[in-house]
Amino acid sequence: MIKVDQVGKSYKKGGLFSRERQKVLQNISFQYKQGECLGIIGESGCGKSTLGRLLLGLEKPDSGSVQLEGSISAVFQDYTSSINPYFTVEEAIMEPLQMKAGSRRTHDSKINGLLEHVGLDPACRSKYPLELSGGQIQRVCIARAIATEAPCIVLDEAISSLDGSVQMQVLELLKKLKETDKLGYIFITHDIRAAAFLCDRVMIMKEGQIEEIVSVEHLKDVQSPYAKKMLQMMLA
Repeated sequence: MIKVDQVGKSYKKGGLFSRERQKVLQNISFQYKQGECLGIIGESGCGKSTLGRLLLGLEKPDSGSVQLEGSISAVFQDYTSSINPYFTVEEAIMEPLQMKAGSRRTHDSKINGLLEHVGLDPACRSKYPLELSGGQIQRVCIARAIATEAPCIVLDEAISSLDGSVQMQVLELLKKLKETDKLGYIFITHDIRAAAFLCDRVMIMKEGQIEEIVSVEHLKDVQSPYAKKMLQMMLA
């Protein structure tokens, strides 16, 4: 479970000696239930990726708190920089495995299974990122994330850099893993269709604040004018 309580975050604005700060998140409070898929939706600049970094512990809030029970992993938008280009697929997946107890031989034996689990041929374990397609690299990133055995994965615009048909393939993979591995996701996206396909609930953000939280089943019944307008624009 993750509990976010009255979180605020701002960044320095202007030059080196400026005291002005820009608020990015204001009074963010919500709970994530283990095993669910919570979509965080909003336009560019609304603060959703900043919130993702706070959930992962990559940054700290200026105010409020983020309480996390258990571990959490991540898959990011820019898959080209998520994996060291000089690492083979095998080395990229071995990296998080080595953080767990066990011998290298034990970890090595898991790699083929992880690759097959995300729909990749184990023969690709000796390849480098430049030898793979974008969809294949993102599947490697997903394999790395599930290798940690974290019950929750933050997916920060994880499909937005992929072509349409490949996006759907990755979404179907994520949905399958949610069921087979009992995984939970925090799915950060601007694509409401993708969120509706994968998520149980969606949290709509506007200018650093939560506008509305609603179950996917009741997505068409959003109450706030902004949420209604955004849905109309995205579904047009």
